[in-house]
Amino acid sequence: MNKIFPAALAVVAIAGGAYFLTWPTAPEPSVPPAEGEPLVSIKVPDTLSADAMMGQRAFDATCAACHGADATGKMGFGPPLVHKIYEPNHHADMAFVMAVQNGVRAHHWPFGDMPAQSGLTKADVGNIVAYVRELQRANGIE
Repeated sequence: MNKIFPAALAVVAIAGGAYFLTWPTAPEPSVPPAEGEPLVSIKVPDTLSADAMMGQRAFDATCAACHGADATGKMGFGPPLVHKIYEPNHHADMAFVMAVQNGVRAHHWPFGDMPAQSGLTKADVGNIVAYVRELQRANGIE
């Protein structure tokens, strides 16, 4: 009995020390992006389909002012579209079409409502969707 107690105490002390040494440290507080900065970092594919290339041009002309270059979002303006929230099984292609035609009430992000966008044809919107989907796939969002 006298030998068991010190051995058990030593085991508890060693286990406690190991637990303490392996305890995860608190993550460093992250600094939010500055106004106008991208909200996510993405990998841009080396090549795009012809439709996606046309979509990129239309996106840059109409959507990037709020949704950022390469759909990475823009702090203070609009959300990233290369994000799990916009994966096809949650926001189908038609959701993008309807957003352009009718606008969208804010429901996932604190950027306010998105107004309807004019000056885009159905083909333009289809190409923009192709561009966003190719960016998503390149970043593991399917």
